[in-house]
Amino acid sequence: MLHPFKAVSLSFKKAPLEIRELISLDEAACRRFLHTLHHDLGLTDLLVLSTCNRTEVYYAADRDQSPGIIEALGQLKGLTDVAAYFPYFDILDTYQESVQHLFEVAMGLDAQVVGDLQISNQVKQAYQWSADADAAGPFLHRLLHTIFFTNKRVQQETSFRDGAASTSYATLELVEELTADIANPRVLVVGLGEIGADVCRHFADSKSFTDVTLCNRTRAKAEVLAAECSLPILDFENLVQGMKDADVVISSISHDTPFFTREMVERLDVLSYKFFIDLSVPRSIEADVENVPGVLVYNIDAIQSKASAALEQRLAAVPQVRAIIAESIVGLSDWTKEMMVSPTIQKLKNALEQIRQEEMDRFQKKMSPEEAKRMDEVTKSLMQKILKQPVLQLKAACKRGEADQLIDVLTDLFDLENQPTHA
Repeated sequence: MLHPFKAVSLSFKKAPLEIRELISLDEAACRRFLHTLHHDLGLTDLLVLSTCNRTEVYYAADRDQSPGIIEALGQLKGLTDVAAYFPYFDILDTYQESVQHLFEVAMGLDAQVVGDLQISNQVKQAYQWSADADAAGPFLHRLLHTIFFTNKRVQQETSFRDGAASTSYATLELVEELTADIANPRVLVVGLGEIGADVCRHFADSKSFTDVTLCNRTRAKAEVLAAECSLPILDFENLVQGMKDADVVISSISHDTPFFTREMVERLDVLSYKFFIDLSVPRSIEADVENVPGVLVYNIDAIQSKASAALEQRLAAVPQVRAIIAESIVGLSDWTKEMMVSPTIQKLKNALEQIRQEEMDRFQKKMSPEEAKRMDEVTKSLMQKILKQPVLQLKAACKRGEADQLIDVLTDLFDLENQPTHA
């Protein structure tokens, strides 16, 4: 086994939106969950990733800890019958599966909209939380930095990130389709988190929409984005009037319970058609809103891959992306294998250094300071030359997957069992 790295994943592939929103975690919940997993379950190399499409935990442990992780997640979210949610989770119990999966998630290969740029930033954020919690060990640090380097290669060497086939761009294309028969449709964007802000940028760049308004509970945040995108702001207290005026209301409000209720929307007295698009997880638009006459609701699962040309280009680049990932995983595996033998190498160094020091102590009293210094340099050089071949052989055996036998031989030969791994 290269490393006891594992993962537990709940994603859009198996879990519908109503399940994902029950399980989803905001930043504060992610940080609390990291603390629980690290301190109560004793897990290391931890990464907790929660987006609108997935909630995943990556960790290192000798045995599968997924039942305990899911139980802890259920407790955090206040779910009474956690066992009922087990079928929605994928358990990745091997180094190969979990590492491959994280690479594909971080590159956007596993995204609902292939190549979605947002996920790479979300992985970086999750890694920062892990580092803040002191829950990232040497392996996770190496893995994530390898992923960031791979991401850079994918951007520089392929067309996988060309175009704008993101969830936010797919939202723009959906609105274009829905309002094709409306002259100068009026669009209201409510909630300016990461996705909401990206949606505004796409609308600002689009020549199809000239009546787009921003609305956010915190006006200061809206003002920064409005200045960037040259779009007008609606004060939050005037939201109901703005909803009445709009043909399309796009919501990315972050809230535990739906903000837009059926009762609120019924008071709008919709005369023709009004489209509500919910980009939030958990949902910010009550499911019952779609029963209001004249109102059509689309949630995150309805935002399909609309950027067809960009998406086709990205799909054509997938084999090249997979090849780059494969190269990166080979390099990571070589490093991981060397990490496995580094304790043996250190013990061997310590054993030889102990012998050298004992012999130096025996003869040093009979030497002048100058002779002792020369003897110290000679014996150190000799030790390095003796060490060189076993270290090279160990690293070569690692790459062949045959290190265990050589480790056993060296351990017996030099009695390394009781040697410390530090100098």
